[in-house]
Amino acid sequence: MLIAPNLKFGALNAYVNQMNIHSQQDLETELSRLRTLATRLDALFTIPGTRINIGLDNILGFLPVVGDIAAFVPAAWLVWRARQLGATPGAQVVMAGNLVLDLTIGSIPIIGDAFDILYNANLRNYALLETNLAKRTARAQTINPVHFQM
Repeated sequence: MLIAPNLKFGALNAYVNQMNIHSQQDLETELSRLRTLATRLDALFTIPGTRINIGLDNILGFLPVVGDIAAFVPAAWLVWRARQLGATPGAQVVMAGNLVLDLTIGSIPIIGDAFDILYNANLRNYALLETNLAKRTARAQTINPVHFQM
């Protein structure tokens, strides 16, 4: 679910200017890029006959230490980009916590690999970003400028 179709023109301009994004289309494009990244990291394919998704994060996680760090870099970029797009500080803390949890527990042999497969921190972070931006946009829509008459 993209937030852009729900935006009103005035609220969109105020919100987009705050994020240093030039148009609604730029926002949609960036969210699409981040969604693609999260999906590739956590749900590149599904194990047939199950509802278990495997992504690059899970595959790289099988390489001790190096794989976990290699998977951490694009995941950290997703969180950094969320900050640039205007995610609230609270959302950023939760997203960073998801990353730290994924990296810490994911580094444990075997148990960490199972955790990585089931937890999907990147998809969680993308969903959190999208929800957070949608709520901020909805709040911006409800605030109408008051016109004073003199």
